[in-house]
Amino acid sequence: MDLQLTGKRALVTGASRGIGKAIALALANEGVDVAIAARSLDALTLTALELADATGRRIVPLVADTGDDASVRALVEQAIYELGGIDILVNNAATPGGAAPAATIAQASGAAVLDDVNIKVAGYLRTAQALAPHLVAGGWGRIINIGGLAARGTGHYVASIRNVAVSALTKNLADELGPHGVTANVIHPCGTRTEKTTPEAEAKIAAGNTIGRIVDASEIAWLVAVLASPLSGAINGETIAAGGGTPKVINY
Repeated sequence: MDLQLTGKRALVTGASRGIGKAIALALANEGVDVAIAARSLDALTLTALELADATGRRIVPLVADTGDDASVRALVEQAIYELGGIDILVNNAATPGGAAPAATIAQASGAAVLDDVNIKVAGYLRTAQALAPHLVAGGWGRIINIGGLAARGTGHYVASIRNVAVSALTKNLADELGPHGVTANVIHPCGTRTEKTTPEAEAKIAAGNTIGRIVDASEIAWLVAVLASPLSGAINGETIAAGGGTPKVINY
């Protein structure tokens, strides 16, 4: 199926490795030019060269800290300048797994919550806030936020709090921007195979879902590409789980 993405332009945060890198690759394979953002220039540069070579699309590495207002404003301005505009925003930058440990109320701390939320939730807000006027002016856009299935379970205070907040933020964006042709949706992965996943971690994750295997980062990236497509306009303000299925739970 042609997702009608050729010629679109995307900004993907947290894209030097892992799920973000897989997302940038999937979009580029669909004909999208991509600005990739992270905090390490060396890692970004290597990833940009790798993806450009693999896809033939323009991949622009941009250093940014999503925990800082000025850095995010500069990131969005530079991405628009480099690519001539942005049509798709994928928010993925976060502390992997959330600030740890926080399995019990005694372990959780306000400082950890604030630090983690500043990067992931407020960071997502910052990028959307900086880019929204540009998307609205163009009459079309896609915002896809990567959350996490900790939003639907207990066991890690900070991870649960931040990912629930991502869904709340996204629904607000969807309701406000939807009438202007801009949709916003959330994907909640669970443990996902990336370049750093160990066989032991894979086995543990596979034992906890209903498909009996770990989900690969490329599968999350495929879902992002579908939601980024002009064909996905009927989907707005939704939270989509992509963790291989949670046993014995009914979400409705």
